[in-house]
Amino acid sequence: MDTRLVAVAFVLVAFLGLLSIQYLFGFYQDRVKGIAKLGRSTVARWDFGLKDLGGFSYRLLIVFSVLGMFFEMMMIRWVSSEIRIFAYFKNFVLVACFFGFGLGCYFSKRRVNLIALFMPLLLLCVLIQLPWGPLRTLIAILPALLGSSAEVHIWGVPSMPTSWPTMVSALLIALPIFALLVFCFIPFGQLVGWLLENATTGIRAYTVNVLTGLAGIMLFTALCFVDTPPVVWLLVLSALLLTGLWKVPRLRWTTVALSAACIALLSIPTSHHSATYWSPYQKLSVRPIYDSGEIISYEVSTNDTWYQHIVDLSPDFLKRHPNLLNGERIEWDAYNLPYRFAASPKSVLVLGAGTGNDVAAALRNGAQQVTAVEIDPLILQLGRKLHFEKPYDSSRVSVVVDDARSYIQNSHDRFDLIVFSLLDSHTTSSNFSNIRIDNYVYTVEAMRSAKKLLGPDGLFVVKFQVDNAWIGGRLQGLLTTVFEQKPLQIESSSQYGTPGRFFLVGSQQKLDAALNDVSVSEYVRDNKNFEVSRASLTTDDWPYFYQHEPGIPLSVILISVLIVLMAFWFVARTGTGSLQLHWHFFFLGAGFLLLEVQIISKIALLFGTTWVVNSIVISALLLLIVAANATVSRVPTISHWIAYAGIMITGAIGYFVPIQHLFFPNPWFKGLAAVCILCLPVYFAGIVFARSFAEVHFDSAALGSNLLGAVVGGVLESISFWTGLRALLLISVLLYVISALTLKNRKLSSSRVGSSQLAADS
Repeated sequence: MDTRLVAVAFVLVAFLGLLSIQYLFGFYQDRVKGIAKLGRSTVARWDFGLKDLGGFSYRLLIVFSVLGMFFEMMMIRWVSSEIRIFAYFKNFVLVACFFGFGLGCYFSKRRVNLIALFMPLLLLCVLIQLPWGPLRTLIAILPALLGSSAEVHIWGVPSMPTSWPTMVSALLIALPIFALLVFCFIPFGQLVGWLLENATTGIRAYTVNVLTGLAGIMLFTALCFVDTPPVVWLLVLSALLLTGLWKVPRLRWTTVALSAACIALLSIPTSHHSATYWSPYQKLSVRPIYDSGEIISYEVSTNDTWYQHIVDLSPDFLKRHPNLLNGERIEWDAYNLPYRFAASPKSVLVLGAGTGNDVAAALRNGAQQVTAVEIDPLILQLGRKLHFEKPYDSSRVSVVVDDARSYIQNSHDRFDLIVFSLLDSHTTSSNFSNIRIDNYVYTVEAMRSAKKLLGPDGLFVVKFQVDNAWIGGRLQGLLTTVFEQKPLQIESSSQYGTPGRFFLVGSQQKLDAALNDVSVSEYVRDNKNFEVSRASLTTDDWPYFYQHEPGIPLSVILISVLIVLMAFWFVARTGTGSLQLHWHFFFLGAGFLLLEVQIISKIALLFGTTWVVNSIVISALLLLIVAANATVSRVPTISHWIAYAGIMITGAIGYFVPIQHLFFPNPWFKGLAAVCILCLPVYFAGIVFARSFAEVHFDSAALGSNLLGAVVGGVLESISFWTGLRALLLISVLLYVISALTLKNRKLSSSRVGSSQLAADS
């Protein structure tokens, strides 16, 4: 790709992005001034208010609450998959959703405009889907521009010293994209803020809002589990929006037209050489590789990043294609290599089974029973459909769809060989926190759990594509600490297949016996010269495997500061000076989001970092909020201070009880313990919020302050890169303490005002 064309794409995207932000910001700052060129009468055609929709109704509240949460889930999943930089800074998409929704609540007394709703969404569709090579290259290299660092490993990005020019260049693209996400959510905040403020019974309306938001999560999760693409998500979004706006014909047909434009953009094929699938976790692309007209392998990419190959290593195939190995001996292929040290094992555990290459290798090398664990059901389907050797059809193979850490934590089986097979999720993170789905696999505690599954004469093999010295040093340190044995390291450079480095520990007798073979010892001697450097060991409290040492990466600090400054600048500059923060609600929002993400991170450790677990946890937290609302409805005068005491006590229990004490064998008992020890602070936090929200008569500006506080809470999550996850609970409790102090000051101020007024009346 011509770098000059990429530079042209950079200038165009930066210029048009900043111009769009200025336009949209001007729209909300002064709606007529911001769109003066279109004319007041033209704009008014796309305006609408609550009266146009027939006034308040629970039907509208249900529709727009489902719509808002569905849209939030959709944007987190879609943007993080398509714009790779947000896969590594995933919680920033969540922060953008809260930011936009909070601003929308501030504007709830203004009329909503359909152009303001669809314009940023259309621009995002263009950025994501327009099949212009230089634009696609620009979006792909953003992580390299912003995230390149010797301290943080990003898949496919070479480690290098931080470069300010490249970082600033990336920010000129990333921040406008972030701002577009913010503007997407402002109209939804307006709609929900309207409805909550105009409800006759505020607590009931807020409860309906929470419950139907839960329905939005369930709807999106269901669509993900039937492998639907973004076009279907957008169709559902449009249908929900039409349901809310159907009574106004001009809005109805404008919505149809603008939705059709977005759907048309998303329907543009970005590649004619590969098929695209959307699994519950990631975007997968599969491209066949040909040799002399025959398909010899399939290349699988995740979120437009290379992921794995599906290869055929059967003897018959290799006889027909001897050139594929380029003179290498097949027994030293990366998939066959473990069996040079553990020949014909009775039982094999493959963690990260993928499309089946490791499973096929185990079967070819005489394994009697293979347990294949894979988190992504669609990858397993692709393996069953496309793998040349059909390993998943074998009666000797048991397939388990589960998170690797969850399996090794809960299994009681014993294995002669355990293979950690390239367990690198590349770009796939939890959708509600900074935890990647493979983070908890590479911790001291995880290795200890895996060791318990190893038979008395078993061998433990970790296969990983090591791109820098400290990643290799971290794996070596983890295995040495757990097994009290320095692992044997071998580099495999397969020409046909997937290369990687092997770390072998376990039965010293088996290792010594294998090394007594001349061919094995020669291969080891020729393939063990590589650099290893020290790195802090990862633990369940600090599981950030792809970060060299505890600390907050400079790129994360820079983006976080800019996002917070942007939030306060928007609030200060937009409107007519009426947008004042309610600090009590602001700190409640910041504390709640931190409370939420650390709960999700801990429960992911207990049950696995899967979409099902994430959805169940979010649902449980929302139900606790509903329970808090019910408490306030039954006891409207319940004291704030009782609820604050509940937060402090349950927070202290959650902090001091080690998470490892919750690994009960019975999943129901484990779930109950998790709710009581980890989640209960949410119930008391919900009481504080519902009680406070009722006192200000469900003012949408208070809700806006709460959501803007959540922006700061989302940014503060990055502190865990330095302190670990447990510290987030302490910070969350501290934020609640500050919110209590602001509440006390507000009550004292109100009391003084009331006394002064009474004295004046006397």
